[in-house]
Amino acid sequence: MNTDATPPQDPDTPAPRQPRKGQGAGTGAETAREDRLKAALKANMARRKAQARARSAASDNNEKE
Repeated sequence: MNTDATPPQDPDTPAPRQPRKGQGAGTGAETAREDRLKAALKANMARRKAQARARSAASDNNEKE
């Protein structure tokens, strides 16, 4: 008999994340990491948008010819 309160978890499913406890929940290192990740994501999205615009402009130029 299983005396644990939690049911057994399927090994293929990830463990649930713990909810944040407010703005001050992270340490300085965690907030710095989040800031770096946020900046990297913003730069990545800007690069992808620029690439999409360049591809769109190139295909428009090819259609005109």
